[in-house]
Parts: sequence; structure tokens; C-alpha cells
Amino acid sequence: MPKDKIIAFIDFFYPPFRRFMPEQTFRYAACGGANTVLGLALFKILLVYVFKLENVELGFYTLKPHNAALFISFCVNFAVGFLLMRYVVFVDSNLRGRIQLFRYLLSFVFNLTLNYFILKVFVEVFGWWPFLSQCITTVIIVTISYLSQKHFSFKTRKGDTGS
Repeated sequence: MPKDKIIAFIDFFYPPFRRFMPEQTFRYAACGGANTVLGLALFKILLVYVFKLENVELGFYTLKPHNAALFISFCVNFAVGFLLMRYVVFVDSNLRGRIQLFRYLLSFVFNLTLNYFILKVFVEVFGWWPFLSQCITTVIIVTISYLSQKHFSFKTRKGDTGS
């Protein structure tokens, strides 16, 4: 099963970190880190090679290239991130899958909105390069995301064995 191979691969690197962090936090860092790298790589590819730093005309609205890249990369990150969090990181959560998905979606939309506004300020107000701005924004979002996923999306309810 793919999830077992992913867990085994991640856990292979865990022993040196055992003194510093719990296994779940390490798995989150590994999965979240991989998903973050995927999102940043996708963001850069979309921004530079697909949208070529030009506005994206939708007919009824025009998106700036960094916003278009952000929304597309976040859609990919949503799917990949949920699967990794559910099946690799927060495997002890006994909330039903649909509840996890709904809560993950709420957290995700909040993070996307926050990312959008922070990115907008960095790029359009401060005049920073979009990719650097997204890297900085990612550090902020990852911290908020971990806390919301651990304590909201995938929390463990005592006495409930939902599936």
C-alpha cells in the first residue's frame, strides 16, 4: 500500500530527531515540507513558464499572474495535503473522513485567504518579487496550518470511534 511505504520512508529518517520532536510532528514536517516544495515549484512554473508574468484574462475578470499561480498551486496542494495529513500524519484521528475533509477545507480556505492578502501586500504594496514573497508567506502559513490541523481538522475526540 502506498501510504505504508510513505510512512516507512519518513520514519526511516526519524531516529536522529526523536529527542527533539514527537513522531507526528516529524511526519507533519516531512509531509508538509514535501507538499510545500511541490506548491512552491508549481507556483514558480505557473508564474514564469505558463503565465509568463502576464495577467490572466478570464473574460469576466483579470487575474494578476501571481494570484493565478497561487490559486492553481493551492488546489493541487489541497488534494495532496489532505491525503498526506489523513493517511500519514494524523492517523490516530477518530473523526469521520467527511468531517476531517470539511474541517480541512475550512482551514485551507482560511490559509488561502490569508496567503492571498499577505502575498498581495508583499508584491503590490512592498514591490517584492512574487516568488520570494510566496516563500516568506509560506513560513507564516505553515505555522498556522499545523496548529489548525492538529487541534481542529484532525483532532482526536475522546470516546468516539468514528471512521
